[in-house]
Amino acid sequence: MKILVCLLALMISVPVFAQIAPAPAPDQQALLKSSDARLAANKKLVYDFWREVLEARHLDLAEKYMKEDYIQHNPNAATGIKGFKEYFARLGGPQPIQATIRAQVISVMAEGNLVMMSQVREYPDPKDSTKKYKTTWFDVFRVENGKIAEHWDSALKQ
Repeated sequence: MKILVCLLALMISVPVFAQIAPAPAPDQQALLKSSDARLAANKKLVYDFWREVLEARHLDLAEKYMKEDYIQHNPNAATGIKGFKEYFARLGGPQPIQATIRAQVISVMAEGNLVMMSQVREYPDPKDSTKKYKTTWFDVFRVENGKIAEHWDSALKQ
């Protein structure tokens, strides 16, 4: 009888443990603030790089933000600015640069020379193609002498 009661309690509580979808920050600009000027500058560097180069595809601005020997850990793009540009050029041409990042940014955090940005991402549900689910995507950048020197994300090979 105790086992039956425990199983019933577990079944009733399952919805309580369902996913809580990630939500974007209400003010992206507030995410760039820091009491440490260097950390604030690193966060702004990554943020502006994302807006201008990644989202708006102004690949001609890559050198403004990236070191020539930039290290890429995403398995789909080669290391270096040249490899970066080749990969992103296939994804479309320049678009207008927006004042904020189009993606739903959750956080921008900085510690030492690292900046991590998280965003809401939506994907098709592998169990039901008529549905989608939201999850969190993470990108980490290492900044060296005011430029992006290295990048990590959770990308899978395409």
